[in-house]
Amino acid sequence: MPDIFISEEKMEEEKEVKENNPIQKEVKEMLGKTLIKDNKKSLIASFLRNPRGVGFEIKEKEEKIELLLRMHPITNIKWILVTIIMIFAPIVLSKFPILDFLPGNYRFIAILGWYLIVTSFVLENLLTWYFNVYIITDERIIDVDFYNLIYKDISTAEIERIQDVSYTMGGVFRTLFNYGDVFIQTAAEKPNFEFLAVPKPDKVVKLLQDLMIQEKQEAIEGRVR
Repeated sequence: MPDIFISEEKMEEEKEVKENNPIQKEVKEMLGKTLIKDNKKSLIASFLRNPRGVGFEIKEKEEKIELLLRMHPITNIKWILVTIIMIFAPIVLSKFPILDFLPGNYRFIAILGWYLIVTSFVLENLLTWYFNVYIITDERIIDVDFYNLIYKDISTAEIERIQDVSYTMGGVFRTLFNYGDVFIQTAAEKPNFEFLAVPKPDKVVKLLQDLMIQEKQEAIEGRVR
């Protein structure tokens, strides 16, 4: 006859066995590493399919994010190269007597001011890349244009209002790194959406087309939210 009541000592023993189980420990470690990896990846990724722990201000409760896009990281090379030149500029210019007419303290302040400008330049470009995002949910598309910390512009269009989707990926550089521009025509307040320099534009278009078909099917079956 099975035991209905289990003593506290037996419960503690079973708990200890479970905690010391090497398989369970390995599973927990793998899950923990996966979550850490996902969180780290989400900080720099430009193509996030079904991202975890990502939201936005106007997101509805039951709305599901299908894809989050940023411009391909390779597009940052231009300003990164400019930054490198700006960092080493004072060292190169020190070989020429450009600031010799200034006292030593003033020269130090001038160089310090220059590096503050460099820091501002880096932060502006990094934040602009990171916060300019394109979001595709199961209900709509969202274009977030980030200008600065106090101003951004958000445009949205329902999936059912999308009329046409296309993309371009011209040039050796874009083909090599697999990124391009996605163009979306809608019947919404904003007629044209442009997802510029995004990775895997063919997959973005395919996802939008699938969502359009799904939305039409839901409308036919009367399952539209």
